[in-house]
Amino acid sequence: MARTIIDIHILQSVPPSNLNRDDTGAPKSAVYGGVRRARVSSQAWKRATRQAFNELLPSSELGVRTKKVAEALAARIKALDPSLERGVAIDLAAEMMRVATGSKLEVPKRKEKEQAADGEAAAPESSYLMFLSSRQLDALAELGLKGGPGGDLQALKDFFKVRENKALARQAVDTRHSVDIALFGRMVADSADLNVDAATQVAHAIGVHQSEIESDYFTAVDDKNTEAESGAGMIGSIDFNSATLYRYAAVDVNELQKNLGPSLRDEEQPATKATERAVGAFLEAFITSLPTGKINTFGNHTLPAVVIVKLRTRRPISFVGAFEEPVRQGKEGGFLESSCDRLARYIPHLERQYGVEDPSRSWVFRVGAETDALADLGAEVTLAQLVKGVEDAVAQSLVSSA
Repeated sequence: MARTIIDIHILQSVPPSNLNRDDTGAPKSAVYGGVRRARVSSQAWKRATRQAFNELLPSSELGVRTKKVAEALAARIKALDPSLERGVAIDLAAEMMRVATGSKLEVPKRKEKEQAADGEAAAPESSYLMFLSSRQLDALAELGLKGGPGGDLQALKDFFKVRENKALARQAVDTRHSVDIALFGRMVADSADLNVDAATQVAHAIGVHQSEIESDYFTAVDDKNTEAESGAGMIGSIDFNSATLYRYAAVDVNELQKNLGPSLRDEEQPATKATERAVGAFLEAFITSLPTGKINTFGNHTLPAVVIVKLRTRRPISFVGAFEEPVRQGKEGGFLESSCDRLARYIPHLERQYGVEDPSRSWVFRVGAETDALADLGAEVTLAQLVKGVEDAVAQSLVSSA
């Protein structure tokens, strides 16, 4: 059966910035093609993409990734039964999570001391980040109150002694996944059967050219200093770099549809609509998002100059090989135009050699005369046209392969 895979290729120039720091505070980097280049980790850009979902999708279709799962679930339980005290709701929530995920929740030692200081009970936490959808939390809250009405913890424990009831708790966290869980996957360390395979792969963004890390030495003046008090109130330094980045991501649409199920909304038709909307949201969010490391210091709010999207039927293909030899600076300065020339030569040659050309399912979104070399690589579109065109192509592909 033919697969439906979306490849997203982006060129984006970023001025002096520190988008993604290593353990020393310096911008992350990598050696590729024998030279040191700027790098932004895939985790950083996936986080930025997830944050962008908040403006593109309703909260009911998104998830929360946190150690504070008992607290998050307790809030849902109290919303259903406001008469419950906070501590009672937390006890029910902790028991629900133990049964549903097999995880052991404990109050962190640092919070035990805080509890002794203010007298309010601290909520237990998981030892690792857990990823649950809004609808999964709602289902767990309803089941918790069904098994422990009025906050009866012992009744809830007795309720889960029945195998069928315990299965309901497991089912609640293994169905109705949110868009972000379906795209980025989920690992449940204590219950591998609850893991969700990610439908999306995001590469580390790397510079197309050699890039060095620079350092900004700064001073800050104490506003209360008098004229007699010379010197700075604070001194320090911040590392930064700048680069034209190649970014890449691939979406396995079939895996995404499997993870999401037929619909996120009961009234929604056709059955592929949830997958179409998830693809559109990811495409727009990935293109327009930006990691926020040191953003207030550098204000590096740029958008991509080039986005090339390909719909494939066999496997994802990255074009990073076009930049294995670092791009040289153009005659007038800059790397974008030379990078576009590289891609304009590399893409048709690679696709012709492997027999994977399909101009009818290629889109090019570009900005500026420097990108003219890419005009013939696909249908030229605006961002809105790109999202709509890919959504429609995904719908058609899923229906034809059903």
